[in-house]
Amino acid sequence: MLDQTEIHPLFEGAPSTTEFKKLRKRIIRDTRQAIDDFGMVERGAKWLVCLSGGKDSYTLLAALYELQWRGLLPVEILACNLDQGQPNFPATVLPAFLEQMKVPHRIEYQDTYSIVKDKVPTGRTYCALCSRLRRGNLYRIAREEGCTAVVLGHHRDDILETFFLNLFHGSRLAAMPPKLLNDEGDLFVYRPLAYVAEEDCAKFAKAMSYPIIPCDLCGSQDGLQRQAIKELLNSWETRAPGRRQKMFRALTNARPSHLLDPKLFDFQALLREDSAFSENPNDIPDLR
Repeated sequence: MLDQTEIHPLFEGAPSTTEFKKLRKRIIRDTRQAIDDFGMVERGAKWLVCLSGGKDSYTLLAALYELQWRGLLPVEILACNLDQGQPNFPATVLPAFLEQMKVPHRIEYQDTYSIVKDKVPTGRTYCALCSRLRRGNLYRIAREEGCTAVVLGHHRDDILETFFLNLFHGSRLAAMPPKLLNDEGDLFVYRPLAYVAEEDCAKFAKAMSYPIIPCDLCGSQDGLQRQAIKELLNSWETRAPGRRQKMFRALTNARPSHLLDPKLFDFQALLREDSAFSENPNDIPDLR
């Protein structure tokens, strides 16, 4: 690892323990691997790195800055926080932190909370509409700042939870893609922490004493389907340690021929070499 005097202010005061050094090295390695595996770097790129003030976004910012500091991430970084007008949001925390850490940033205020409160029926969670409004504003900010990508702090566990949410509630096999092109085709969405475990983010942010802003200021978190999935995965992990990582690896090892989606695999064209119908499979009558 680099000496304390050689690194970015984001790492000033980092613990010198062997345990922390291993944690930091693992996070940086996993982040770099995801960036390489999914082709996130392009010439002249400028990234809008989105900060919520949670453990994940702090870890994301620190990992990207270390890679940039080492010359391994040739992109321009602009940190951004979108203040959505949630009750009791500590509006001064992130600006003060980013100023202290000498991180170029933009703080944007948009009262989407009032819109969500007005549109969402009583008793329903705000998350879906809130997320759409947030994403639209982040795209706008990215364009205004000349950015080529919006960079989010979703980690391995977020991706796995989304897979099970889609499986149980959406009847589809889908997760959060590490790299996505928006519908307009002018911005990438990146998730460089795709290989990083949530537990590692939590340990890292705590060890660095970053000023964490809670994610439940709107009071709309109780009973979320995602929380139920998280608890299910936790119970599996408790009974069989390492199961989370095995399930995540399965997302990188899909076999379309062993699933049931004819849009992904042409089952109609799969014939035996000595099949009586191999010369003209269209002669097979339709089943009634």
